Amino acid sequence: MSPVALLGATGRSFAGVLGALGRFVGFAGQAVGWMLRPPFHLRELGAQLIQIGWLSLPVVGMTALFTGAALALQIFAGSARYGAEFAVPSITAIGMVRELGPVLGGLMVAARVASSIAAEIGTMKVSEQIDALRTLAVEPMQYLTVPRLLAATLAMPVLVVVGDSIGILGGYAVGVTRLGFDGPTYLANTLDFLEFWDIGSGLVKGAVFGFLVALSGCYFGMNSGRGAQGVGEATKSAVVLASVLILASNYLLTEAFFTS
Repeated sequence: MSPVALLGATGRSFAGVLGALGRFVGFAGQAVGWMLRPPFHLRELGAQLIQIGWLSLPVVGMTALFTGAALALQIFAGSARYGAEFAVPSITAIGMVRELGPVLGGLMVAARVASSIAAEIGTMKVSEQIDALRTLAVEPMQYLTVPRLLAATLAMPVLVVVGDSIGILGGYAVGVTRLGFDGPTYLANTLDFLEFWDIGSGLVKGAVFGFLVALSGCYFGMNSGRGAQGVGEATKSAVVLASVLILASNYLLTEAFFTS
């Protein structure tokens, strides 16, 4: 390939990425706009809170439990080189509530929820149910997208709190049964070093991650191609984009929260 052709292909790819980003941001703006306009479909919101929040508890809880346990082991192994084993409870707790709880919880929810939303809405598009909603004078963005965005944004901080608690419990169990820590002392060290903003920052991250997960699923579901292949591509793209957005926004939020 000649340099001119290579440059042209690179430019077209870059323009395509910018176009896709613009469409996604435009979709997000429309969704936020519909959030502020009645009517509000509370029954659909309740159903999505159960689907996104309650039914995600097992996978978030199991992920947090083993993450907290493994984190305690790793911190103990590293700190033992410097005689700083006493720092295991505090570092485990801070690592869970600031980073690992929100991020891993968000990624698990992305794998479960973004794919589900994209597949559900994509199937509705393929089967022309979305066109039927418009025929009945029901705005699909308001009926399908808004309840899912609100439910994910509200449910994810709760999932983060549950995941953080279970992760700290996993670290506590390993610390007491495997690493020789005294139970009350471990808990005292955990509580002494945790500050309000350590927990608050994780809750903010959870809300942002939940919004991004639902937004990715709704966007690709609404814009899925025809047929089973189109729905499958939409599902895959929703999970990939949600995961990337979680990791990127996590860095930006951490930069904003914890650097002067």
